[in-house]
Amino acid sequence: MDFNRAYDAVLTKWPQKPLGVDLSGRFGRTHVNVCGPEDSRPLILLPGGGATSTVWFDNVAALSKFRRVFAVDTLGDAGLSIPNGDPMKSVDDLIEWMDSIVDCTGADTVDVIGHSYGAMIALAFALHRPDRVGKLVLLDPNSSFAGMKAGYLLRALPLLISPSRARRRRLLEWETGESSIDSDWLSLVEVGTSDLPRPDLVVPQRPSKEDLSALDVELLVVLAQDGRVHDAETVSTSVRERIPAARVEVLKDASHHSIPMVPADELNRVLVDFLEG
Repeated sequence: MDFNRAYDAVLTKWPQKPLGVDLSGRFGRTHVNVCGPEDSRPLILLPGGGATSTVWFDNVAALSKFRRVFAVDTLGDAGLSIPNGDPMKSVDDLIEWMDSIVDCTGADTVDVIGHSYGAMIALAFALHRPDRVGKLVLLDPNSSFAGMKAGYLLRALPLLISPSRARRRRLLEWETGESSIDSDWLSLVEVGTSDLPRPDLVVPQRPSKEDLSALDVELLVVLAQDGRVHDAETVSTSVRERIPAARVEVLKDASHHSIPMVPADELNRVLVDFLEG
């Protein structure tokens, strides 16, 4: 299958071959790529929509030096995870699914990094299970602290109505602008768009001001200065108003879809400093 070959091609970019683990649960089989010291603190990585767990190839070397990394293929989205006919239908189901992933790490509490849609999942889980999350990192979280730009939504609409490789590429190339996207990863995303079933995802609602103010975990929000999904300054202001203790970093020369790949060195420095600090 083209998708499996494309997936493996990106996985070869990881600094070491990860251990592929399939977790069976009520909603299906969740595929997780695992690497790093077995006796270190678990770190769960949740990718953006359609990106798959392979997208962290520029980050796992830095992160797996001091964390046991669990990179997840989101159930219902592109990747090697397979729903079993009982799809997740609510945020409660999503939290149950996340609980099962944390359980597989063998730890009561984990750190979590989520990007885009993965950040929405990570934030919802931290709000519902603050006792299970130590440190939380949200990479350019959309629809979590502020709305998305109308211009982006209009650009994304043709892809949502009738997905195709060409429409996926046009949207990514427009949003990332001058950023250089890895060609193998871009091919994987395109194949996932055309060859796999449409995503069947639970989308958490944007949390209320009250819920965000009550968030009781250590939080880092990393924003893409050049992103076209939302306004980084607006999101930054919203985070600081609602969660004053949160750390906010804005990366230059980064777009919504190019994080975590560009600028990887700067992002890795920020992530390691936060997680180890």
